[in-house]
This record gives sequence, C-alpha cells and structure tokens, in this order.
Amino acid sequence: MSITVDGLDELKKLAGSDLGTSEWIEVTQERIDTFADATGDHQWIHVDPERAKGGPFGAPIAHGYLTLSLFIPLFTELLDVRGVTTKVNYGLDKVRFPSPVTVGSRVRLAARLTEVADVPGGVQITVDGTIEIEGGTKPAAALRSLSRFYA
Repeated sequence: MSITVDGLDELKKLAGSDLGTSEWIEVTQERIDTFADATGDHQWIHVDPERAKGGPFGAPIAHGYLTLSLFIPLFTELLDVRGVTTKVNYGLDKVRFPSPVTVGSRVRLAARLTEVADVPGGVQITVDGTIEIEGGTKPAAALRSLSRFYA
C-alpha cells in the first residue's frame, strides 16, 4: 500500500512515520545473472548453480549489491511524492547484509521515514529500511537511505 503526498510540506508531516512493507518479489537466477552481467561480478557463488550447491549456502546467492539495489523499486511501492521536480538518491549509511538471499527467495522492504530536513531548494529524507527474506530469521539488508526532493 503506497502513501501518496503532494509536495514538500506534506512530506515533512510524515517524519517519524512507519511506511509499511512492500510486496514480496522473487530473486531468480535470471535476475542474479543479469546483475552479474551488468556489473561484471561473475563470482561462482552467484552464477554457477551446480558449484554453489556445494558451497556454504547450498545454492547460489544474490550479490549483496543486487539486494541493496532492490531498495529503490521496493521503496517506490511505499511512498509516492508528487508535486516535486526532481528526486535524487543522495546516498546510504550503515548498510549491512546480515543474511544471504538464496536463489528463489522472496524479499520485501519494511521502511520508516525517520527524518525530513530542509536543504537548499528542497528536503532531504532519511529512511531506515530492512529488506526481509520471507521465512528468514535475519534480514537480507539493513540500511539507512538518504534522498533529496526538490520543489
């Protein structure tokens, strides 16, 4: 379920709010292979299913940065900011990968808008996010994301 706000003033009112959880998405071998091709990271633990069966996780795992890259599409399910001209990813803080995402797993994002601060021409938001693994005891990723929205 998406929260929609119109403009920076409405966005500021959401500071401290839980944004909920996104839908689950499956991490397929095709997605992992495509990410490997895009980044040039073809380590066997990601792209060689037969060899990965004998590895420490019993199956291929998603790249940590693939898991992290899913933050944006999952986040857009949670918050829609209208009435702005530009949306910019400003960076990340405190990124951790507590648990690997094995091929075929489903993940989703749980997020909280922890802060909205004024910056020249707009605002910067701080979002604490957890990428959860369906049925898992530890998250795939825990992060703090910074984004800027300009009027």
